Amino acid sequence: MLARIATRSAIRAPRVAMTPIAARFYAENAFNKKEKAHEDQYARQHEKEQIEKLRKQIAQKQAELDQLQKQHNELQGNSEKKQ
Repeated sequence: MLARIATRSAIRAPRVAMTPIAARFYAENAFNKKEKAHEDQYARQHEKEQIEKLRKQIAQKQAELDQLQKQHNELQGNSEKKQ
């Protein structure tokens, strides 16, 4: 009986998990190359816009921080004069 179970187990093919692949494969024709170039250009432009937006936010926050630091220094100076 064990021999029969062992042979059946050996005959079965292993199960392979079929997972979808999230990759895009491009053929070597001109249309696909052009399409990929457009997609890459769009991605670079989008990243450039995002970086510029973040730089503006950083500059705005830095100006706000400078203003708060100035107010803090003024308050510290006023409190030292009173003492």
